[in-house]
Amino acid sequence: MREITAGKLNKILKEHKRWCENEDEGEKANLSGANLKEANLFDSILNEANLSNANLSRANLSDADLSGAELYEANLRGVDLSDAILEDAILSDADLSGANLSRANLYKANLSGAFLSRANLNGVGLYKADLNGANLSRADLTHAYLRKANLSRADLSHADLSAADLRYADLGCADLEGADLYSANLRDANLTQVKNLSIKQLSEVRTLYKAKLDPELMEQVEDEYPHLLKKPKP
Repeated sequence: MREITAGKLNKILKEHKRWCENEDEGEKANLSGANLKEANLFDSILNEANLSNANLSRANLSDADLSGAELYEANLRGVDLSDAILEDAILSDADLSGANLSRANLYKANLSGAFLSRANLNGVGLYKADLNGANLSRADLTHAYLRKANLSRADLSHADLSAADLRYADLGCADLEGADLYSANLRDANLTQVKNLSIKQLSEVRTLYKAKLDPELMEQVEDEYPHLLKKPKP
């Protein structure tokens, strides 16, 4: 693990900001493998920076710009990323357990294989994000915007997805044991081959209009909750 002094980190951030403004000046930040545990990086400009394999546990990155940043396999346990910009960021296989990502913008971010157990994702923007195989067990995804997100093979056991927008999302082969789907919008969502999904959970969703379900579950919905398959009112 590479140790970075506060003075050196400040210099790296300044040079990176110059590089962002003009690529012929300054230097792109390379903090790969750096020990930034509990660092205060509030409102920092780190777009396209290399933070892969870095230790950012319990760091403050709220309001930071990390769009396009490389954060794969980084230690982000307990990090504060609330209101951060992470568009197109690469977070594959990163450890975000217990992290605060409330209201963060993760448009098209790569979170495949990431560990997000017990993370706070309330109101997060995950439009078209890749969460294939991610662990979201017991995560708070209330009011999350997951439209067209890839959640195939994700672990969503006991996650709170109440009022989440899952329109056109791919949940194929995901584990939904004990997940709270109250008022979730599952219009056009793919729910084929999902694991541990009960009719009781589905009875509480906002809509299943044009959603794809395995035959057995579809038959139960048609018999007991046919209104969920109708086109919802605007």
